[in-house]
Amino acid sequence: MDIFKDKILLITGGTGSFGKAVLNRFLDSEFSEIRIFSRDEKKQDDLRKQYNDRRIKFYLGDVRDYNSVLGCVRGTDFIFHAAALKQVPSCEFYPLEAVKTNVIGTENVLEAAIHSNVKKVICLSTDKAVYPINAMGISKAMMEKVAIAKARSSGDTIISCTRYGNVMGSRGSVIPLFLNQIKYDQSLTITDPNMTRFLMTLEDAVELVLFAFREGDSGDIFVQKAPACSISILAQAVIEFLNKKEHPIEIIGTRHGEKLYEVLLSREEIHNACDLGDYFRVSPDHRDLNYEGYYEQGETQLSLQEEYTSHNTKQLSVAETIQLLSKANVNPND
Repeated sequence: MDIFKDKILLITGGTGSFGKAVLNRFLDSEFSEIRIFSRDEKKQDDLRKQYNDRRIKFYLGDVRDYNSVLGCVRGTDFIFHAAALKQVPSCEFYPLEAVKTNVIGTENVLEAAIHSNVKKVICLSTDKAVYPINAMGISKAMMEKVAIAKARSSGDTIISCTRYGNVMGSRGSVIPLFLNQIKYDQSLTITDPNMTRFLMTLEDAVELVLFAFREGDSGDIFVQKAPACSISILAQAVIEFLNKKEHPIEIIGTRHGEKLYEVLLSREEIHNACDLGDYFRVSPDHRDLNYEGYYEQGETQLSLQEEYTSHNTKQLSVAETIQLLSKANVNPND
């Protein structure tokens, strides 16, 4: 992409599974430098040895620390903000840690970006931010609110968000758990067979980021249309994918903070969303705090809308889910 020629990219959380996928995709671009910012020195060292690419620069720090963020952001043209705490159960037990990283950390990244005249920042969000019931989702919802609020006064720095569902094979997701359970001949543990989840590959998620880079205006949220399947279908697909026809399945019940289904667009958002084919764009609400003009008449069509969920999107069969597992290059040896 021409917009990347001779530019500098910063990826926060760049040593995570999603950050590494973005790095792999952008290695073929014309960026003059790609900065990886994270707090994990071991993962940074592993990446340094793996790529041995002079364009990749590693910065050790934490998004919770504004000064370490600012030092990395200076001179950057674009930022992909992926640093986050995203494990639902751990965020349930340590919600303030989720706030420190996902909310305050985002504030630090955006403040540093505006101060340093960064051209574009893309913040990574999740379906759990819509109608959130767990601490991780609530912190991500607040991250989006921080980003949109910052976008109102960000000057020449464009700030937008991408919101995605379950990225297949990413750290902490259910597919690596299933693979590991099969590898060690353990029963596949299912919380609720009727639970549904959006499914997208890492490649799809990266393409969503690229789309936001090209098309995003300040305050926009981009959502990629995605299929879904039930957890029981996913478990059966993984079993057949690995040719383990008779592998046992155990239903263990819903975990802390889990939803029956996920939502990528709320009823209120889909009413105002622009359908771009493979994507939705949700533009920011530009009203100010003067609400007098909105007291007398409400939005009559809003009650007719239905949110976009993992229950009402395209539902994958076992065979289609196996195809998606193959496309995602899910590795049973990981």
